[in-house]
Amino acid sequence: MSQEVRNLEPKNVWNHFADLNAVPRPSKKEERVIEFAKNFGESLGLPTMIDEVGNVIIKKPASQGMEDRQIVAMQGHLDMVCQQNAGTNFDFDNEGIKMLVKGDWVHADGTTLGADNGMGVAAIMAVLSSDDIAHPAIEALFTIDEETGMTGAIGFKGGLLDATIMLNLDTEDDDELTIGCAGGTDITANGTYKEESAPSGSVGYKLTLRGMTGGHSGMDIILGRANANKLMNRMMFKSYEQFGVRVSSINGGGLRNAIPRESFAVLAVSENSNDNFEQHIKTLGATIAAEYNTTDPELEVVLEKCDTPANVMNEESQDALINAIYACPNGIYRMSPDVEGLVQTSNNVARVLVENGEYTVMCLSRSAVNSERDDVAQSIQGTFELVGATVTFSGEYPGWEPKPGSDIVSMMADLYREQFNEEPNVNACHAGLECGILGTHYPDMDMISFGPNIRGAHSPDEKCQISSVQKFWGYLLEALKRIPTKA
Repeated sequence: MSQEVRNLEPKNVWNHFADLNAVPRPSKKEERVIEFAKNFGESLGLPTMIDEVGNVIIKKPASQGMEDRQIVAMQGHLDMVCQQNAGTNFDFDNEGIKMLVKGDWVHADGTTLGADNGMGVAAIMAVLSSDDIAHPAIEALFTIDEETGMTGAIGFKGGLLDATIMLNLDTEDDDELTIGCAGGTDITANGTYKEESAPSGSVGYKLTLRGMTGGHSGMDIILGRANANKLMNRMMFKSYEQFGVRVSSINGGGLRNAIPRESFAVLAVSENSNDNFEQHIKTLGATIAAEYNTTDPELEVVLEKCDTPANVMNEESQDALINAIYACPNGIYRMSPDVEGLVQTSNNVARVLVENGEYTVMCLSRSAVNSERDDVAQSIQGTFELVGATVTFSGEYPGWEPKPGSDIVSMMADLYREQFNEEPNVNACHAGLECGILGTHYPDMDMISFGPNIRGAHSPDEKCQISSVQKFWGYLLEALKRIPTKA
């Protein structure tokens, strides 16, 4: 599969991408890819180091005639989101990504592709390994754990880089120049409940919601896609109210930064109500499918009989949890009043797990305004504390304040107009980029983010456009030639 990818142009970029994708690299399990990056730098004879948290820094002197230019940091993250379709047999901890070429796009076989941010990393590797690319002195920074906490960027120390410009290669639209981003915080609600025997005369059901589009919980939140956790809870609300349905377990969603695509529940229903319950689920499922037909055309609600569960949640706890999840905000909270079309604040109800007397609800709240991010987080905290849950915050990271008049932004925008005869989309995004965190360590560094077209990031539908990689690569090479001289 990878050989077809290796034959794509530009070959140096795609070959490095194939090499990288052969290395398992889930977030928080980056040991092998850290060693891979270290060995890569050392094989080129370039100064290479691993900092105390696992970030890899490789430095390359300027090419001949470029010694007077400003030093440029080229930055990307080594880890990837690991998501797979139900029924796909794949071990992210031990297998390399299986890639497929379909027309103008590279996909993976039932899993995330890792183009986020593997394409950016591969482009940096191609510059480092070249002997014919004109470039200033390069400081390549490969961070870890971007996808599940940005702990690599948070732990990166000032003083390790001398660069005055940073090119972050982690944007997913090739007509965009990103100059700002949202900050975020992780919210976790944990609680306990008493289990009790399923009521006498109950029958068991497994309710499955699947086939939703999912996607990036920052970049794609504006698209109004279905959230499997919220829809499962919606179905539970009326089912409990009308038919006394009792919950034995719920398992929905996964990573905080992915819009949940699937949710599964095991239920107990009185055999006297099961026919009406089945009709209720069928009717409500059709209603939901119609509501989301545009954004989630493959959405499917499946109800199957199963063994009656031995234990269920006690009614008081079940009622409280369902109401709390219903009240928890999801999706867009506020649009930016200053930047047209930009989501300012949002929340993703990413994970709901109910089993064995314990429950967990995990959210990721994002905002370009730190005070508003905190306000949403506190509203979620209040909602779950009302039902007796313990709420904790973690993984907080700042936003990146746009500087539209900076030298690098002006240069890159002018270059885009010259090369492509159109206006670039100079914007801020609702995703969490590492620039905001790195900027706290290097406040005077001039930063910009760009990259090739990637669609469906954070989902098994992820794909990267071949022609767009060619466009991105040519643009990057010309940008390196035009880095201004040192002050």
